[in-house]
Amino acid sequence: MMCQDCNERPAMIVFTQIVNNEKTVLRLCHECAEKRGLKAPFSSSDFPIGDLLAGMAEEGGSGETEEMKKLTCAQCGLTYVDFKKTGRLGCSECYDIFTEGLKGLLRKIHGSNQHRGKVPNFEKEYVEQKKEIRKLREKMKRAIKAEEFERAAALRDTIHEMEKAWRRKK
Repeated sequence: MMCQDCNERPAMIVFTQIVNNEKTVLRLCHECAEKRGLKAPFSSSDFPIGDLLAGMAEEGGSGETEEMKKLTCAQCGLTYVDFKKTGRLGCSECYDIFTEGLKGLLRKIHGSNQHRGKVPNFEKEYVEQKKEIRKLREKMKRAIKAEEFERAAALRDTIHEMEKAWRRKK
């Protein structure tokens, strides 16, 4: 859709205003929006939530290392240092690249870096099963590192049996 003011550039900002139960919608390009005094909420560097996240990332707590400071996302080019300045990630790949730094930040914001929310009743058993399998896989990895291969094999077999039983249940 084209900008409703200039009809030259694509509309990138949608401004909706409701006055006396009457709705007005404007679709504008960035330039025309700026002329009207409107700004896209995420376009400026003074976005308060970005500053909040950047400040929390600055405080550390994630066991930040020199290697982390050198990290750069191959997909969007964002550096870890830039992420800490803005509090915003550049793309979905950034989550994987900056995982270690994000763990500490998530722990600060949510109190944990694992989801602890509600699970629908019909999914509860499945979620519990997945958690148990995840724990067993972690134990198996530790057993392999400790070169306890019999224990690792037993854990692997337990995981396979749990997965097979779950597939039969579905």
